[in-house]
Amino acid sequence: MADNAATTPAPPAEQQPPAAAPAAAPAAEGAEGEGEGPSKKAQKKAEAKAKKEAEKARRAAEREAAAKAAGKTTGPTEDLAKDNYGVAKERKGQFELSADVEDVNLKNIGEEHVGRAVIVRAWVQNARIQGAKMAFVELREEGAWTIQGVFVASNEGKPVSKPMVKFAAGINPESFVVVEGTVEKPLEPVKSCKVSNYELHIRKIFVLAAAPQMLGMTLAAANRPITNFSDEEPAPEKAAEEGVDKLSITAESSIPAATMLTHLDNIIMHKRAPVQQAIADIRMEVKDLFRSYLKSHGFKEFEPPCLIGAASEGGANVFRMPYFDKEAFLAQSPQFYKQFEIAGGRKRVFSIGPVFRAENSNTPRHMTEFTGLDLEMEIKKDYREVLLMLESVLLHIFRGIKERCAAEIELVRSVYPAEEFLLPEPGKEVRLTFAEGQKLLREEGPEEFRNVTDDEDMSTPQEKALGAIVRKKFNTDFYVLDKFPEGARPFYAKLDDANPKVTNAFDFFLRGQEILSGGQRINDPEELEARIIQKGVDPKSAGIKEYVDVFRQAGVPAHGGGGIGLDRVVAWFLNLPSVHLAAYYPRTPKRLLP
Repeated sequence: MADNAATTPAPPAEQQPPAAAPAAAPAAEGAEGEGEGPSKKAQKKAEAKAKKEAEKARRAAEREAAAKAAGKTTGPTEDLAKDNYGVAKERKGQFELSADVEDVNLKNIGEEHVGRAVIVRAWVQNARIQGAKMAFVELREEGAWTIQGVFVASNEGKPVSKPMVKFAAGINPESFVVVEGTVEKPLEPVKSCKVSNYELHIRKIFVLAAAPQMLGMTLAAANRPITNFSDEEPAPEKAAEEGVDKLSITAESSIPAATMLTHLDNIIMHKRAPVQQAIADIRMEVKDLFRSYLKSHGFKEFEPPCLIGAASEGGANVFRMPYFDKEAFLAQSPQFYKQFEIAGGRKRVFSIGPVFRAENSNTPRHMTEFTGLDLEMEIKKDYREVLLMLESVLLHIFRGIKERCAAEIELVRSVYPAEEFLLPEPGKEVRLTFAEGQKLLREEGPEEFRNVTDDEDMSTPQEKALGAIVRKKFNTDFYVLDKFPEGARPFYAKLDDANPKVTNAFDFFLRGQEILSGGQRINDPEELEARIIQKGVDPKSAGIKEYVDVFRQAGVPAHGGGGIGLDRVVAWFLNLPSVHLAAYYPRTPKRLLP
């Protein structure tokens, strides 16, 4: 019967009879004699102890069984969801997403995705845990598209476990992740997210690029309005003290508002801010509208150089640099090259490119590098052909961005409130002569402008005051000032044949601030040289001589054009507090980084 004996399980250790006392042990108190077994009292104590141990074991077994039944085993167990989450770097890039699941962008999620698994790559905007088995994350893509992601740990521990829930809730904001999950409809719209009628029930999440625990500037701060545009770097001994001043608590919100300096020092968070992305999208649309309209009206695009051998217009506001054994300059304007294109046989041309001005102007209106939208065209009868073309392209742009960028404009205005931009009704465009503008200032403007004259250029305060008058009087924020005085225009501006004190030159204004200068150019070499001398410039100087000689090489038709500041168009249309907000990477006299 050895086999039966071998398969009989041994009783638990707790149920074994108490071991006999060692033979060498002295007799217990009350023993009848030396060498006899333990006394009855000792036996009873041993039996009581054994029963107590057995009861403890029984209770422990019951607790363990109950815990197993509830899916809560005591002690360390294997994480069954360990392959569904983690940091890609720590996993050495080894992680798996389902091969048959579609990658989608948040803005494209719709009813057709409900109940289907998708893959999304996005930034974690925030994350929070709710109990041990549930967590929520807010995922964000380009253009402020956000969606709520939900993690719920199952009793089985897969595809989502409690450790996975804890991991997801602990991901640092602004980390870049990839998630796989099922699109579902929430019980109620998630008002905090742009994709409010859907949510992701996530079953896999991997951190592709982790953000630091402490950001230099949070997204919330980056999306607050900037009011301080000083780009002065604080002295080392004052850095700590002034660092506090970079953040200010506004009355409207407890979220700190950072200075422009802080934004530029944290350029990534600056550019991630939804308001900055909206401004950038509007800027791109302006360029596209400018280009498409001109191409549809027979204009050819060309590319002028930025590096030139002489100052563009003979002025002092030019950047100089060594160029091998010579000196080179950054172009102040594509002006000469636009005219060279017309002289070279083109009827209508345009360009989009950088312009450089070495002006030590530290104001919200100026930058040392900006983007110019330039055009030049042959004149058939009258220079006003140029004025009307420029006016029509700008009106096309303004109406176009109002239609195409309504959501972006609304977003920008939620951060930078502004009055509605007023456009003139078709056929009621406002075109004033310079003299008429000065007359309005004298008659209806502030007291300090009662004595302005018709032969002096306008100051910035005059321009803004005139803009307010025009808005009130004509119900528009866009208007033209024509016939600028001779002294306020460069040497290539054509004088009015009927009144040589003024030129066939004009400026366009948005909300009382200049966005464009243009007019008719001199196309006769003798007239041009005389005008250059009249302006006090040597016609034989480098760059100027070559410019005049172009008009001697062959007959050049009458022509004119204009230059538009893209950054100003965007900034003033949106009524931003500074043109720097409309630039991708603003350059000022004190700032060359980033």
